[in-house]
Amino acid sequence: MATKSSDAAAPALLSGGNPKIPKAYGDAPVQAYIAAMPGWKSDLGRRLDEIIVATVPGVNKAVKWNTPLYGIADQGWFLGFHCYTKYVKVTFFNGGFLDPMPPGASKTAGVRHLDLREDDPLDEEQFADWVRQASLLPGERM
Repeated sequence: MATKSSDAAAPALLSGGNPKIPKAYGDAPVQAYIAAMPGWKSDLGRRLDEIIVATVPGVNKAVKWNTPLYGIADQGWFLGFHCYTKYVKVTFFNGGFLDPMPPGASKTAGVRHLDLREDDPLDEEQFADWVRQASLLPGERM
């Protein structure tokens, strides 16, 4: 049975609906990831990306381990997000140094999470402030 070319080009979804995107640097792979996020998650991913770019002009982007990453050149990655079945997890790699700290604890010291579900309002002002603070901290080398 023949498939449409648009079907062939669509990235596979891993468990939890996380898009499978090859490792690559730049805006294009991040936009491909966001476009492939299922349902409401795509709109949320687009908004997170818009806020990050507006808050940190010139931010570096990449997709590694099927996760969009944001960072500063020669400083490392400060944030990433990942799709799960019922939410999108935003990870601040040095979130333990943010004030106030994002609500989600991690098993990894210093890491904090923000889990966003479909009906959760996004406090855009607080998110932008965390992004700004995180961008000023040393990032993770990955």
